[in-house]
Amino acid sequence: MASGFTIRNAAVLGAGVMGAQIAAHLTNAGVRTRLFELPDDGPDPSASSRKAIKQLVRLEPSPLATPGRANQIVPCNYRTDLEQLMDCDLVIEAIAERMDWKAELYATVEPHLKPDCRLVSNTSGLSIQRLAEALPAPRRAFFCGMHFFNPPRYMPLVELVPAQETDPALLDDLEAFLLTRLGKSVVRAKDTANFIANRIGVFSMMITVHHAEAFGIAFDTVDALTGPVIGRPKSATFRTADVVGLDTLAHVVRGSAEMLPEDPWNACYRLPDWLNGLIERGALGQKTRIGVYRKSGKEIQVLDLALADYRISNPQVAPEVQEILAGRDLISRFSALRASEHPQAKFLWAIHRDVFHYAAVMLGEIADNARDLDLAVRWGFGWKQGPFEIWQHAGWRTIANAIGDDIAQGQALSDTPLPDWVAQVDGVHQPDGSWSASGQCLVPRPEMPVYKRQLFPERVFGEAPDNVGQTLFENEGMRLWTLDDRIGIVSFKSKLNAVSDAVLDGVLSAVDHAESHLDALVIWQTKGPFSVGADLSAIVPLLEAGEFHAFEAVVRKFQRTTTRLRDTSVPVVAAAQGLALGGGCEFLMYCDHVVAALETYVGLVEVGVGLLPAGGGCAALAQRAAAKAVDGDIFRQLKPGFETVAMGKVAKSAFEAQDMGLLRRSDTVILNPNELLHVALHWARALAESGYRPPLGSAVPVAGRTGIANLQTMLVNMKAGGFISEHDYEIGERIAAVLCGGDVDAGTEVDEAWLLGLERQAFVALARTEQTQARIAHMLKTGKPLRN
Repeated sequence: MASGFTIRNAAVLGAGVMGAQIAAHLTNAGVRTRLFELPDDGPDPSASSRKAIKQLVRLEPSPLATPGRANQIVPCNYRTDLEQLMDCDLVIEAIAERMDWKAELYATVEPHLKPDCRLVSNTSGLSIQRLAEALPAPRRAFFCGMHFFNPPRYMPLVELVPAQETDPALLDDLEAFLLTRLGKSVVRAKDTANFIANRIGVFSMMITVHHAEAFGIAFDTVDALTGPVIGRPKSATFRTADVVGLDTLAHVVRGSAEMLPEDPWNACYRLPDWLNGLIERGALGQKTRIGVYRKSGKEIQVLDLALADYRISNPQVAPEVQEILAGRDLISRFSALRASEHPQAKFLWAIHRDVFHYAAVMLGEIADNARDLDLAVRWGFGWKQGPFEIWQHAGWRTIANAIGDDIAQGQALSDTPLPDWVAQVDGVHQPDGSWSASGQCLVPRPEMPVYKRQLFPERVFGEAPDNVGQTLFENEGMRLWTLDDRIGIVSFKSKLNAVSDAVLDGVLSAVDHAESHLDALVIWQTKGPFSVGADLSAIVPLLEAGEFHAFEAVVRKFQRTTTRLRDTSVPVVAAAQGLALGGGCEFLMYCDHVVAALETYVGLVEVGVGLLPAGGGCAALAQRAAAKAVDGDIFRQLKPGFETVAMGKVAKSAFEAQDMGLLRRSDTVILNPNELLHVALHWARALAESGYRPPLGSAVPVAGRTGIANLQTMLVNMKAGGFISEHDYEIGERIAAVLCGGDVDAGTEVDEAWLLGLERQAFVALARTEQTQARIAHMLKTGKPLRN
């Protein structure tokens, strides 16, 4: 960071759900972190903090990049450990939402902070200015709100909220830190109740509850209508309430009602009687295993207000509404919703109309511009588009007129008119920027240096499109393109970036082109995931026809492609995020360097379809085990790799992939996926300019038949215990034979071609079996593995 701002040591005050997980994510980012909690009376005054740290390991999804990182968080308490604050560069307060408690805590810790320590509050909606006033005057320049969303590792949004005396440079420094070090997406919010995302998101949830009751729509049907079908998360409305906790939701809603007495929609912040009744009975949602939904055996049941009891969840979306929602053109969709007399259509129009209305009225008060509001809702609540994007996409003036008509006819929830600016613009997002209601102008994107690292930032609808680069070569499976004429970028075009025959042909052609015309190659997907592996649908016809020679030729081409990536005369760098499974993982294993986002989930999962890795994955693991076996004990290094492949394990982070040997320790892990291409291009350029030379092949000592026998013993025990089937055993035996180099003496040196040949033979042999063909067919039909 240009200012020299560095955060080496941090502390989190409060070891509750948010505080402990924020501490975990700081540790994921390599920041030395202390977690403070109130002192205990027993022999260990930091027992509560220590317990919270241990609990992190048991949470799913895990807040820790690897379980061992919990040991790097230092448990502290306010009685004996205040001196631990003295070298902290950042202190994050994350205690309960009580102004008096926070002020008291600030008085306790502030004397122990160094003068330039940044003190921030994770409050979700209390006044930042009032909190700042509880601090000594010199500290106020170094104080602001820093609101994370739960769970902090996975939810991208952080809202930065200044107080009146906050130093603007502090905000710039913290924004850069949050973006690059913590991998977050930052929106600057005004100091208003609930800030931006919660102000819109909680309002949206409450009007959905209101209109569901008004139109008599069952809770499970509401969730079917308000989930992915309208671009919102699968948990939709009432499932989200259960996950958040009905008591937590009630606390937020009551707090909103108290903090927003002048809000024209204040009456919407009213808890319905049925919700209060659930809370009184202790039915709080997921944490109590009963709320709006409950699970009875294998059945998912939902509360039915008409029955005053639970019934099997069975959403009933009307066919005419399904037909409307199936259309992708939002102009037509909203026109049809407004024209329909069906209660479900009226419900959908009402929940959109009211959130559009609310966002327009509140824009100038809560956000600098419409882009910030839309991105805050996308990043904080998981919407595919923010409210203004949807409105603009559906026809700005048409929707504005419809809202105006509903206000005039008393159908909207508030008679507050739309602001005058709504009629003065033709959409809030334009190529030159996004509308600022407070400034009455278009505001361009921020130009801070840190944003230059995001070559393709997340855009809003209506914004200027990105530079798509110059295409050098393209086929139906991939595109080779460049931003600077020197480094080629390979991007797949297949569904989920599966490795098809066209992808293999294209990558081989891209390597040929690079050797003649480019300095380096980067494999980066314009849309995630990195790759889900081989395109199984393309090989099924070969299996059904019994064309196993052609089938083997496909496997051979895959191996030729991955090894060509490694052996080419120019460096090849992969930039990965999301799933990198099967063949996708093998592509990573054969690149010279991998830049992986923290949320990269890597695995050799072929066993799930009755196969083994045969794109070089087994050979690479055997080579890596041999290289690690400096003491000659190849089997000890090979055993974890066998377990990874035979059990189809998938790393839950890029750091865990390094621990599993699927990524190298020398590979780079970054936390912000939007910076992947920037970092990968720098790596490729550095390798090219340092006189890159492809690696020389060498003999590989293998574990041989002794290693195979040891692994077979493991498999026998697993089969005897009922953990694996007969076919699983056969797959495991073949994996063991390939990894150990076949029927040779332990310590025998073989070459890579030998290992690749064993891979092909085993892969084709398994593909001939009825059980494997059944697994492949089941996966293609259901998307789930078959155990047979």
